[in-house]
Amino acid sequence: MRPSSQSIQHVFVLMLENRSFDHMLGFSGITGTDAETGRPTKINGLMGSEFNTYQGIRYPVTRPADNTMPVCPGHDFPDVLEQLAGPGVSYPKGGAYPPIVNTGFVHSYAAAMKKTSHAEGDLSPGELMKCYEPSQLPVLTTLAREFAVCDRWFSSLPGPTWPNRFFVNAASSGGLDHSPSHAEILDWEANPLGGFVFQNGSLFTQESLQWRIYAGGLFCIAHAMSGVHVKDIRPYGHFANDLQGPYTAQYTFIEPNYGDLADDSYRGGNSQHPLDDVRHGEALIKATYEAIRNSPLWNNSLLIITWDEHGGFYDSALPPGAPAPGDTQRMPGVNQSGFTFQQYGVRVPAVIVSPRIAQNVIDHRLYDHASVPATVEALFGLSPMTQRDASANNVLPLATLSTPRTDCPTRLPSPMAPAPQPAPLRQPKLPAPADPLGEGNLPGFLHIAMRSDLELSPPSAQSAIFARVKAIQTRAEAEKYMREVSQKLLAFHEEALPSWGLPADA
Repeated sequence: MRPSSQSIQHVFVLMLENRSFDHMLGFSGITGTDAETGRPTKINGLMGSEFNTYQGIRYPVTRPADNTMPVCPGHDFPDVLEQLAGPGVSYPKGGAYPPIVNTGFVHSYAAAMKKTSHAEGDLSPGELMKCYEPSQLPVLTTLAREFAVCDRWFSSLPGPTWPNRFFVNAASSGGLDHSPSHAEILDWEANPLGGFVFQNGSLFTQESLQWRIYAGGLFCIAHAMSGVHVKDIRPYGHFANDLQGPYTAQYTFIEPNYGDLADDSYRGGNSQHPLDDVRHGEALIKATYEAIRNSPLWNNSLLIITWDEHGGFYDSALPPGAPAPGDTQRMPGVNQSGFTFQQYGVRVPAVIVSPRIAQNVIDHRLYDHASVPATVEALFGLSPMTQRDASANNVLPLATLSTPRTDCPTRLPSPMAPAPQPAPLRQPKLPAPADPLGEGNLPGFLHIAMRSDLELSPPSAQSAIFARVKAIQTRAEAEKYMREVSQKLLAFHEEALPSWGLPADA
């Protein structure tokens, strides 16, 4: 049963970072009601016997998981290929994705350990197979039990953050199948429209859709997309208060604080990146839910909580094939691997929250990030942007209640308190300031800083800004520039300084 347009008037999406479904909820043991049949069912999680083999040794799934990882698992296109298809398998450009067997996760993690100079005797490759106990994630687990949990929500492609985050708002990555490079970001901003351009635009370019973006930090990945500007991004610290007054946005996208970007640690953020504390993201989920739950909008709202991609963590579900978006690539050279986009990525957690959803529902239907635009389009009468959202399931059938529930919790449990622990014997080995800029996520965030700088500076300064960014070679140079742009952003949001959670000299 679909809700009427009168029952759901506001869609909120909170997207966190880099966690697989089994890593977060595989041992949750949740039972409930099947969303389609109405019969008793259980979550499709872990049996406890799942394993990967590396150098002849079995590494099974174990619990509990640590709050932070000693090494960040690889999750770019070649890393995910190895995790899904096994070591030594190659992807034929423009061809079919190799058979998926989910046997290469530990092997891939061992390679990441070696890249960071962690010897195999220093820590175990089996760290990658650790999964959380339900008690470790009380906020996520409570919401999964109170509302609907989707156990077949897959990332939109077997690759990293940037293209997957594009899919959630454009039902396409515009052909991007990897983390952007320094050279690419200069091309992106040099185009006449500015930013990354999609053939059919995004949810943020739909004239009839009222939307808003909130960001927990100064640099917001959605800002990389053409049509999104500094003035469109509001500090997350205003979110709860904004919901108490007149609120006209039909679609609201929420990004976390990514923390320290220059050294790839993400420390001090709340995105749940593997090198940062998972409990900070739990606190963000709690704050977001409680802000909506205790607002006048609650009875007519729907909140989707999901993660951009699996971050290299093990998951037992085999991702199925996917419909290609079918749009035309507008940005040069972005399809580095020749990927056809006919394969979903690894499964990620997804919880759907609304007083229009019955308690303790488990949804086994197939979703990916294009289900977000599919939901918004179905609800507000918009046309699909690509073939991916045209064919994607939307989550509106979960909202079966004509009368909103009155038993939804007004407060969620607090994230698990830290237990006293000795100082860790091993710390993540992070890039040095003098290291080359490289690829990964830093060039993408540098692009967002450049976009902000261009928008906050007079036109006469634009040539100098391009030249400055083009000349950046090291992480230290990138950090210095991003700190300078941060000061401009803080001045632009002067009244919101406390809301960013940043010191005055950030």
